[in-house]
Parts: sequence; C-alpha cells; structure tokens
Amino acid sequence: MTNHPRERDPASGGDDRGSRAGGAAGPGNGPARGLRALVYGDVDLNIIDGSAIWAQSMTQGLAAAGCEATLLLKAPVTTDRLVAPLAEVPGVTVRRPHEEGLVPEAGRRGLTPDQAVELITRLDAEHGYDLVVVRGSRLAVAAAQNEQLDGRLWTYLTDVPQSVAGMTATAVSEISDIAVASRLLLCQTEELRGFLESSVPAACGKSVLFPPVVVTPDDAHGTGEPHQPLKLVYTGKFAPRWNTLEMTELPAALARRGVPAELHMIGDKVHRDSPEWARSMSRALESTDGLTWHGGKPRAEALAISAQCDVGLSWRSPEMDASLELSTKVLELGALGLPVVVNRTPMHERLLGADYPLFAGEDADSVADALTLAADPDLYREAAERCRTAAADFSLDRAAERLRSYLDLVFPQAPAGTDPQRPVKVVIAGHDLKFFTRLSEFLTSLPGLEVRVDQWESLRNHDQYRSRELAAWADVVICEWCGPNALFYAEHKRAGQRLVVRLHRFELYAEWPRKLDIDKVDAVVCVSPYYASLTRELAGWPADKVVVLPNWVDVDQLDRPKLPGAEFTLGMVGIAPSRKRLDRGIEVLGELRRRDPRFTLAVKTKQPWDYWWVWNRPEEREYYERTYRTVQRDPLLAEGVVFDPFGPDVATWLRRVGFMLSTSDDESFHLAPAECAASGGVPAVLTWPGADTIYSGRWLHDSPAEMAEAIHGVVSEGRFDAARMAARAEITGNYSLDRVCGMWTDLVVHGKVPAVQDPVGAAAA
Repeated sequence: MTNHPRERDPASGGDDRGSRAGGAAGPGNGPARGLRALVYGDVDLNIIDGSAIWAQSMTQGLAAAGCEATLLLKAPVTTDRLVAPLAEVPGVTVRRPHEEGLVPEAGRRGLTPDQAVELITRLDAEHGYDLVVVRGSRLAVAAAQNEQLDGRLWTYLTDVPQSVAGMTATAVSEISDIAVASRLLLCQTEELRGFLESSVPAACGKSVLFPPVVVTPDDAHGTGEPHQPLKLVYTGKFAPRWNTLEMTELPAALARRGVPAELHMIGDKVHRDSPEWARSMSRALESTDGLTWHGGKPRAEALAISAQCDVGLSWRSPEMDASLELSTKVLELGALGLPVVVNRTPMHERLLGADYPLFAGEDADSVADALTLAADPDLYREAAERCRTAAADFSLDRAAERLRSYLDLVFPQAPAGTDPQRPVKVVIAGHDLKFFTRLSEFLTSLPGLEVRVDQWESLRNHDQYRSRELAAWADVVICEWCGPNALFYAEHKRAGQRLVVRLHRFELYAEWPRKLDIDKVDAVVCVSPYYASLTRELAGWPADKVVVLPNWVDVDQLDRPKLPGAEFTLGMVGIAPSRKRLDRGIEVLGELRRRDPRFTLAVKTKQPWDYWWVWNRPEEREYYERTYRTVQRDPLLAEGVVFDPFGPDVATWLRRVGFMLSTSDDESFHLAPAECAASGGVPAVLTWPGADTIYSGRWLHDSPAEMAEAIHGVVSEGRFDAARMAARAEITGNYSLDRVCGMWTDLVVHGKVPAVQDPVGAAAA
C-alpha cells in the first residue's frame, strides 16, 4: 500500500499533525488512538438510497473503529430519517452547513463540489483531521487538486467508469490524480478494485476493499416461512434500469401461475429523465392491483416493513449486469432473513453460489417463474439461508474491523524508545529507489522518525550540496545500492552516525564494494543468506557486518480470491535478460499440455526489445528469436502462451495464476513466486544457487520435467488447495511486510543487527 508522505523542509520540524496522529495510534488501540476523521459524500441524505446509507454507515464504522467522526452534510435537512440516528452514536458530530450558515451562498440543492472542498479545508484548518473520507467522482477530482488535503484523502470510488470503453484518457487522468492525492482508495468489490488497478496504474497498492455496510434493527427479522399470499418487497429509487415498472407486473404474473402475491414498494424518488416513463411509474404505484406503495420511510421503518414480507427484489436491467458494485439492498434484505431475487452475474454467483434458486431472467414472466419456487417452504428456507450467510460479512462490526486495520496501517505506533518530539533523523539515498519504496514509505509513516530522501539523478550524478547537508543532518543514512552513493556517505560519515548499505546482485561484481571503506559502514544488508555469504567471500568484509533482511511481500494486498480455473494457469513475471530462461518455462508448459490441454502459461513482462541493453546484444536477440519460433511453430504451445503487459497491477493479475515459475539460471531472491504464494498460488522453483535458503524444499525442482510432474500431480490429485495454503503460510511467516518492516525498524532505530539465519528455517521453528 503506497503512502503519500509530504516533503518536509530540512529547516522545519516536520508535520506536527502527522506526529500527533501517529503517536497516538497503534494496533488494538481502538478509541485511545485519538484520530479525527471527516466524512463527506456528494449525496443527499434526505433520499434513502445506497449512497446515503453509505454516509451514515461509514460515519458509524469510523466511530466504532475509535475515531472522532464528523459527518458533513451536503444538503439542508428536510427529513432526518438518516441523520437523527447518528445523534445517539458516541464520538459522532454532524455538521449542517445550511443550518449553521457555513456556506451562505449554498443553494437549496446542496453544496457544489468546489463549495464542499472549500468548506472541508476550512474545517480541517480548525480541527486538524487525520483523514478525510470522500465519495463522489466530481468531488474527489476537486479534492485531489487541493494540496492541503494531499495524502489524507480516503476516497470511496463508485461513480467511475466500469468498462474499458468508458475508461477514456480523460477518465484515466482524473482517477490517476485522485489516486495520487489519496492515501487509500476504498473499493466496494474485488471486481471494481481489479478493474481500477488494471486501468489506472496509480491505483495499484492503494486500493483496499470496503464493501457495503449492513446495519439492521435487532427486532427486525423475517418469519422464516413464506406467507399466503406471497409478499414481495422493493425498497429504493424508482428508475428504468432498476426494472421497477416491470416489477409492478409480478402480482398478476404470479396469479396466472396460481401463486397469490402482493407487492410492497418503499421509496419516494421517481427518476424523471423520461417524463413518459415517470408518469407510467407513478400511475403503477398508485393504481396497480396487489401493490401497496408505502412512500418514503425512515430507514428503520422501511426495514421493519421489509421484514414482514417474504422475498426481496433486486432485479435489474441486463445492461447493469456488468456493474462492479454490490447492491446494499440485497445485503440488507438478506440480513433480515429474506431471500432476494437478483440477476445471475459472476459477482452474485460468488456471493450466493451458482446454484442459488432465485436468479432472475430478463422479463417479468421469467422472474415470476423463479418466484414460484419461493412458495415452496424448503426452497424458501435454502434461499433465505444463502442470503443471510452472505450478508453476515457486511455487518457494522466487520466494517469497523476493516477500518481499524486500515487505521493501524496508515497510523502505525511509534517504535519503542523514540520520541516524536525529537525524532530519529533518517536519510535514504540512491539513484533508483523502486525496490525500497515501500520500506521508505513505512519508515516515513512512523512517528518518532523524520525521513528525507536524497534522490540521485543517476549512479554518479547528484546534488552534492544537498547530499552534504543531509549527511551533516542525519542520525542514520540508508544507501540503497552499494554504489557511488555509499562511497559518498562513507566519506562524509560523522561520529555517532550510523550508515547502512543495501547491496544487490548488480553491484556485487562491480568496482564499488572494493572501494568502500567498510570500517565506516555499520551494516551491509543482503536479501538472502546465499548472497550474504557470497558478499563476505567476494568483498572480504567482516562476517558480522553483512546481515540478512529479506525482501518483503505485501500479503494483505495480494490475498485475493482466485478466479475459477486458476490451478491450470502457470505464470512468469519478467523474462529479460535470457538468464530468466523463458525456454524452460515453455518446456514445463509443453510437458503439462501433453497431459492436459487446459494448462496455459501467462507471461507478464516487457518484451526483450524494450530493453536496449538486451536487444543490442546478438546472443540475447538470437535466444529470444529461437524461443519465440519454438512457440509459434508448435501447435501444442501456440494456443497455450499469453503475454500480458508489464505493469504494477500484479495483485489483480495473480488472481488467475495458480503456479508461479522461477526457471532462472540465478536470482538474488526472486519475489514473484513468493507473491504468488501470498496470493493463494503455489511456487515452482528450479534449484538455482541459494533458492533453498529462500524457499522450502517442497517447492524446489531439479529440472523442467520434474517441475511439470509435480504441478500435474498437485492438480490431478486434488492437492491444489492444500499446497497453496501451505505456501501462503510459509511466505507469510517469513516475508510478510509487517515482519520485514519490523526488522528494518530495529536496525534503523536501535542499530539492532539481526542474526544471519535461514529464513525458511526461521518460519519452521
């Protein structure tokens, strides 16, 4: 998850708001964390729909997670059906801009996005909010342009394009701006998160799940048996795509099938984009036989009425089947114990099961056919239980738990022994920090540390004046790469200052380690025991100077449900240069497809010709030409290899990958198999030097043929689930982001050097 720290002026004491918030936070602190949150949705809380209920439940969830939560209203209150219940929630404040005269020029339809952002920044200047939760794309675009809110926005994304055709260049640009300015992007469903990450690179690593929240009265619940006549219920807005006019045909359609039925409709918002449709809808509400229109009701009363009915309706136009959102109404009715008629979509199948009995067809007759099943008590109970079970994961308690975990992530606890008022001053220096970004962001987020970055233009070029200034300022210097940056900071090291150098495979065979004054270095960090041993041998440095801090794996971000058939998809990430040995991966695929043609190989990569230093070498070019010809000319392989674009959307891509291949000649760590394991897949690693110090023997293979045999056995013998659970447990125990960040914190803050040990053995101990 990407942090968005503010640049701190070297002469300043940093951002004291961040120090105050972070210092109070910590895992399990709950209400003691003392965080202040503001919630604003570009929604009218006088109208009961999913977006208005979101504003109410988000405020309640933040309060339950331990925040002082302020809900800022968009429109003047004409009915307090959603606002009044918040008055009873401890820690919640409701601000009414119209009634309080906060925006004198505000119209009766509510604040414009620009007015809302101006008011939010004014209130923030007064109260110092630690996070600002916003909903509404126009509002989010305006908020993203406000530097005062930069890095503190938690943006809930729903009204954004949800198709490739709709994701225009303008939409990508706007969502990218929102993502960059936001600390978190809250996505309602896994489908929406995956689509955003695949379309907007800036969303990767920041997107987290925040599904709809269902809060139902304790005394509202269904009867558990269908009535005679069968009572159908719909709550919400009346609109063409919601099939509300077609729903009014259901009592008559059921009567023709010998099933007496009545329809109860609750709501008062009739869409008037089409005046003719609006007139038809209004006539149907007022005059249809078997239909009772209750009008608009407070939410608690609407739920009480619904609970006295038998079956909920969430039947929509087929054009909405591609929606990446989940209806709050489906979950609310399910929580009441009612089965719900819904369209058959992949999302609903995952929620309720592919064999759920009340999936709707496209017209009223097909829905009536499904509803006749609901008159059967046994089928009714089964459908009701499916909906009740599905809704259980969307409770307010579960929402508060999710929010609490995100608060713990964004506002970590100050390390023991540090004082946020006198922070440890840390410099991170290097020309290419992409492998250190998450660690840098974590260290920056810690109260008790003040982090500044010395970004070098290239290996050798940098602003010497800034580097000298930072060298004189820092308590601890971390050099990413053992290159000229390490030589510079070793030369300018002060007494009492600590210098940590992280060494990669690239520079191990270069000139710089031989020139480094190792006496000036407190620790040289390698990512694996094998490379630590090799570093001691080649550089001749003291054994206790070379330590192992492994690469990290963001287990929480990668832990996503696999797509159906993932066990038949092999994966490779990055195939250049040739020592990555794509040819071996293709050999594994060939062995498997000879046994089962369902196996495929997905390769997420740049192409070799995208790297000039690879493509300009004749032997490299010849290797790839030969390998690609092998795929093209072999009918067994030609239909089994897919190349996917290189990009940061690895977590989304991994949902379809069951086995990650590591077929290289050599690697310093090779993160891709570990990331696949964290995603619920299985590593498949050839025994390159040092592989056995990173991955346990169960994932190692001596040849492509042996690897193919093992993969086929896992799938054909039904051991895939057991294998992937074991792999995830191993990777979480060894390389989780929490564990590795803790090791770096000990090194940076306390100078505590971890003992060199086999990470695989550490997890097993």
